[in-house]
Amino acid sequence: MYQFSYAEIMEDGIADAKDRERQALARSIQLMTAARDKEGYSREAIEALYFTRRVWVRLIEDLRDPENQLAPDLKANLISIAIWILKECELIRMRQSTNFQGIIDVTTIIKDGLK
Repeated sequence: MYQFSYAEIMEDGIADAKDRERQALARSIQLMTAARDKEGYSREAIEALYFTRRVWVRLIEDLRDPENQLAPDLKANLISIAIWILKECELIRMRQSTNFQGIIDVTTIIKDGLK
């Protein structure tokens, strides 16, 4: 029979959560890259924007959760970044921007910071 301490279980839970977040951000980057490489407002752009928006809205919800243990300054900075990405997504959706690369770059930095 295996016996694990609460701390070990919680550490595994945090590692799993970070891995899921990295995977979601990596998928967002893949979709945004495909959209960037396609000319015009394509099906790829719609899919990338929809997925990316869902990821960042969910991250904001998680950051606002009182049980989130990140430092308040870090949470505030990540929420600000998320709001910027959501605004950029909306500008692309309204065909007022094509800044896929900016979203890709920022998302990559955040994803790499989760290691």
